[in-house]
Amino acid sequence: MIVNSSITLIARLKYNYIQMKINELIKDRRNTLKISQSDLAEITGLGLRTVRLIESGKANPSLSTLEKLVDALGMDIRIELKKIVK
Repeated sequence: MIVNSSITLIARLKYNYIQMKINELIKDRRNTLKISQSDLAEITGLGLRTVRLIESGKANPSLSTLEKLVDALGMDIRIELKKIVK
């Protein structure tokens, strides 16, 4: 049971780190482009509240929402899976 709990905790920590990075990357890129949250919401067709919640880390974007955001910001999504050999 301890092993499963440890694996679950590690997975949660990694997920939270990824989530934190996504919201920071979106916010930083938007600021670099000098686009307001309101403008980004309009460009993507998302609600202003949605953009604010994602950037603050209080909401998790779905893949389709993330695609809209990164397309509007001129970014790409790259998912890399690695197998760790021990």
